[in-house]
Amino acid sequence: MPTLHEAPVPVPPVPAGVPLRLRAAAPALWRVIDRRGVVIGHLQAIAHADGIRYRARRFQASARAFLDLGEFWSAGDALDCLRFAR
Repeated sequence: MPTLHEAPVPVPPVPAGVPLRLRAAAPALWRVIDRRGVVIGHLQAIAHADGIRYRARRFQASARAFLDLGEFWSAGDALDCLRFAR
């Protein structure tokens, strides 16, 4: 599935009470930052025939590569994946 490079994608809302913030990293890609200011991963919007899916990604230093943790229909679910899969 292609990423959403053609059109701007609005910043997904962070659910109320979730101690994370998003910073743009590229079109359809945001850095996920915790309350201490540490980047805990990336949230990527992915085009899908039925709408937008959100991919949770984390950098794995030992492999020097990003590890996809999963794809979700909800940005909130992808953010929860990054929060709790530490």
